[in-house]
Amino acid sequence: MKRMVLAGIFLIALMGCEENYLPKPPGYNRIDLPNHSYQPLSGDYPYQFDFSSHSKVEPDSFNLAEKNWINLSYPNFGAKVHLTYKPITQAQDFRTLSTDAFKLTAKHQIKAYGIEESVLVTPNGYTGVVAELQGEVPTQFQFFVTDSTEHFLRGALYFNTAMKNDSLAPVIEYIKVDMAHLMNSMKFRD
Repeated sequence: MKRMVLAGIFLIALMGCEENYLPKPPGYNRIDLPNHSYQPLSGDYPYQFDFSSHSKVEPDSFNLAEKNWINLSYPNFGAKVHLTYKPITQAQDFRTLSTDAFKLTAKHQIKAYGIEESVLVTPNGYTGVVAELQGEVPTQFQFFVTDSTEHFLRGALYFNTAMKNDSLAPVIEYIKVDMAHLMNSMKFRD
């Protein structure tokens, strides 16, 4: 009798499981990246460059007094590149502006496990410094371009998302290509 009851319970348990359960592998966000395409910046700015056709130029709302500060917004990626421009004067000389740019990058050393800086010369003869930050930092890519006598433009990439940077890596790399194109097409107006 015991055997029959146990066999019945076993048979009912076996029949109650119609679906085979398989554990699902961890998922990754699908990010479709468009082909790179560029357009010239329009407007009365002391600088000119080509920027991504997939981004929008917006006035910077952080400091309304600075009319030459703009953001390149990537609405499909939740990203913005903040561009700040300063003319080089006696009060704000090249040394002060470049030191400030390096200090802003260094503020991220608390969370960054690596900061790689490189110096480049653009096709138009300007000097650029690029800082790539690794780790869970708010900005993964910063740069500045200058002629070291009259013009200084600084940029920083930010995301408005809670995603981890390793998940954003394809988008970060995509926007880095756009920023390299921006720096290489930079022309300051006299």
